[in-house]
Order: sequence, then C-alpha cells, then structure tokens
Amino acid sequence: MDQDWEERVTAAWATLDDYAGSEEDAAAFRAVIDALVAELPEDSPLGPFERACAFDSTGHPAEAVALYREALDGGLEKAGPYKARRAKIQLASSLRNVGRPQEGVALLTPELDAPSDELDDAVRACLALCLSSLGRDREGLSLVLGALAPHLPRYQRSMAAYARELVEPGAR
Repeated sequence: MDQDWEERVTAAWATLDDYAGSEEDAAAFRAVIDALVAELPEDSPLGPFERACAFDSTGHPAEAVALYREALDGGLEKAGPYKARRAKIQLASSLRNVGRPQEGVALLTPELDAPSDELDDAVRACLALCLSSLGRDREGLSLVLGALAPHLPRYQRSMAAYARELVEPGAR
C-alpha cells in the first residue's frame, strides 16, 4: 500500500490506548482498523495482518490466529518481510495464549536463524514464553539471558556464557 495509508494505520495504532476502557471501546478500535483495511485490494495480505493485530491487541487472540495465518499464507512476506516477522511473533504469542504453545515454538524456532533485525529480542522473548508454557523453563531462560546480555553495560560475556550453560551443561 502507499505511504499515506501506512501513515494513517500508524496514526490509528497510536490511539489504541484511547480505546482501552471496555469491549465496546475495543470493538470501536477494530472498526477503525477495518475501515482502513477496506481501502486495500481484497487479496492484500496487509488486511488480515492489521485485523489480526487489532483482535490480538484488544484481547481476542483466538480470532487473531486465523487472520495471522491468512496474512502469512497470502504473501505477507512479499508485502513486507518485517511485517511477516512481526506476524510470526504475534501469531506465536496468540497460539500460546490459546493453549497451543508447541505451535508457537515450531513457528519461532526457525526465526532464530533468520537475518538479524530489531525484532530478534522479541522473537527470543516470545519463544521463551512458549517454551515456559511447555515446562521448558531452562531453555526459555537461556534465550532471555542471551537476548539480554548484549544490552548490559557489563557482564555481557558472563551472561552469554551462563545462557549457554543452561542448555549445554559444561559449555562455559
């Protein structure tokens, strides 16, 4: 879609907290997103992506799951690799929230080897939550410590080593 549409979508998302009072408010926010989506070509993967985000952000992860899948299956990667990665992270989170964390793990694990971008830590954090939901807390903690280590002013090497040791005893 064009830059004007993207800017209007960004502006709409900036108002999300204004709709945080009730389910009626949440529905009103989703209506704002639906109106923007209505401007898109019918086969655009951006439509289901934005609608999924709106359902997810207003506490309806079950409704979001199918829409994220529709967006990804409909070519969201071609429309924008960054949005496709966001969709995978958010889909994994929604899957976890509806009791399907194993699917979230399967979706995000390949993202650990994807080209690096600003979403790397979000991938690891969401994957850690999915792993924790499966009782795999040590693996999750390892991912979170590994993501945190580069941001620390000191102890980066130590924390990275501790993160490895959680899943590879003796790796230190």
